[in-house]
Amino acid sequence: MKILIATAEAVPFAKTGGLADVTGALPLVLAERGSTSGKGHDVRLVLPQYAMTKNWLANNPQFSVQKIIGMDVPVKGILIKGIIEELKYENITVYLIKNDDYFLRDELYSTQSGDYDDNAERFIFFSRAVLEMLKLKDWSPDVIHLNDWQAATIPLFLKTVYKDDPFYSSISTILTIHNLGYQGVFPSSELNLFSGINPEEIFTMDKLEFYGKINLLKAGIVYADIVNTVSPKYAQEIQLPECGYGLDGVLKQRSHELYGIINGIDYDIWNPATDKEIMHHYSLQCPENKRLNKLNLIDNFHLGTKGATSISLLDDIPLIGLVGRLASQKGLDILAEIFEPLLFMDVRLILLGSGEEKYHSLLQKIAKKYRGKISVNFGYNEELAHRIYASSDMFLMPSHYEPCGLGQLISLRYGTIPIVRETGGLADTIEEFDPLSGKGNGFTFTEYSGKALLQTIKRACYIYQHKTDWKRCVANGMNQDYSWASSAMEYVKLYRRAVRQRQGKGD
Repeated sequence: MKILIATAEAVPFAKTGGLADVTGALPLVLAERGSTSGKGHDVRLVLPQYAMTKNWLANNPQFSVQKIIGMDVPVKGILIKGIIEELKYENITVYLIKNDDYFLRDELYSTQSGDYDDNAERFIFFSRAVLEMLKLKDWSPDVIHLNDWQAATIPLFLKTVYKDDPFYSSISTILTIHNLGYQGVFPSSELNLFSGINPEEIFTMDKLEFYGKINLLKAGIVYADIVNTVSPKYAQEIQLPECGYGLDGVLKQRSHELYGIINGIDYDIWNPATDKEIMHHYSLQCPENKRLNKLNLIDNFHLGTKGATSISLLDDIPLIGLVGRLASQKGLDILAEIFEPLLFMDVRLILLGSGEEKYHSLLQKIAKKYRGKISVNFGYNEELAHRIYASSDMFLMPSHYEPCGLGQLISLRYGTIPIVRETGGLADTIEEFDPLSGKGNGFTFTEYSGKALLQTIKRACYIYQHKTDWKRCVANGMNQDYSWASSAMEYVKLYRRAVRQRQGKGD
C-alpha cells in the first residue's frame, strides 16, 4: 500500500509529547514489515518544518534534504508561498512543509503566555499544503493517516474543494484521535481561512460548528472515512458525555466507523537487556540485575534508612516510581490525598516530571518532610526515566483518564508492576493479578479517589512480600508483546477497510 502519515510532530524531527513517539515509530515499522507477507509498504511522512526540525537537520547531516520544491497554497482567499523539502530517513521518505512565518518558532503550538494566535491559520495552511504537495509530487497515496486536530481538515478539503479532481478521487482517510481534550477550537471568524469553501456549507451543527465556534477536530471526525483512537476502551469512553468533551454526540453517530488500536513502544529503545541508559542489563531469563539497578538508584537518591542494610532494604521495601506530567489528568490530585498515609508505609517513592505549579509546591514540601523516603525530580531527564523504569518494583499511573498510556507498557517491559486506574488504554492493557490463578500483570482500581488508590498500593505491597506470586506477576508482564509490530498490523487492516469504504465496497 501507499501510505502518507500527516502529523504536526514526529520523532526525531519535532516533539512535544506522545503523539511524536507514535508518528515517529509507526511509519518505520509499516515500511519494514507492515504486510502479512512481511514486505513493507511505501510509507511517507509529512510534517511542518519548525525551528526544532531545522536544528535537528543541522546536527544530523547524514539525513540532509535531497529535493526542494516551491508551491502556492490557497488560504484565506490568497496564495501563500510554501516549500516542500524532501529527505530520506531510515526506510521512509519525509516531506517537510516549510513556511518560516508560520513554523520557524521556538515552540510548536504555544509559549508560556498561551497558544499562538494564528494556530488555526498555521495548520489549515499545513493541511492544504499536504494536498497541494501530492499533486506536485505526482504521488497519490491509497490512504492518508491524519493525526489530531492539526491535520484534521485534510478530509474536509478532499471532499469539498478537491472532490471533482480525479487525482484525489481514490485517496481514503483515517483520523487518529490521540487525546480528545485537544480539539483545535477557534472563533467562527476563522472560516475565511478555508479558501474555495462556502462558509455556510460547513458552519452547521453536523459539520464544523461547535457552540458558536469552529472545531477542526470535529471536521476530521465528520469527513474522514474512518476514525480511530489509541485504545478500544477509550473509543467507548469518548462516546459518553463525561469523556466526550462536547463531541460525544458526533462520535456516537460514527460509532460503526470508530475503532481503537493500542499504541506500541519501540522495543529497540525500551529493552532492559540492551538499554544504554541503565547500569545493569537484565531480562526475564536473567532477572537478577534488576535488583542491582534498584540498589544503585536508592543509593544515588538517598532513599536508604538508618539501621537497615542496603540488601535488606532492597529485598523487603518496594520502590514505587512515577514518570510523567504532574497534573490532575494524571491522577496527581488523588495521589496528593494519600501522601501522608502512603509515606508512613514501608515504601520508597521516586518521581520524575513537571506540570501544574500547585503540585510542584506540594511535592517540594512532601520531599522536605519525608527526606529519605521520597525523591522528587522536576523536569524531564531521559536517562533518569529509563533508570526509574528499570529500578522500581511498581509504577504508578492513577490517571483520571488515559487515552492509551505508554508508561504502563514500558514498565511491563522492565518487569515493573503497574498500579493503574481502569480507564482508557490502562484498562485495556493491565489486568488485576490473581494469586490463585496466577493470571494478571498489575493492580487496578475503578473509583477515582485517594482511598481506592491507597488500597490498591497496599494490595500490591502485600503481594510483593510473597516473592513467588510477585515473580509470576512480573513474568506475566514481561512476556507480553506491546511492540509496534502488532499495532502496525492492526493499522494496516484499518487502512484496507478505509480503502474499501472509499471505493464503496464496504467490509
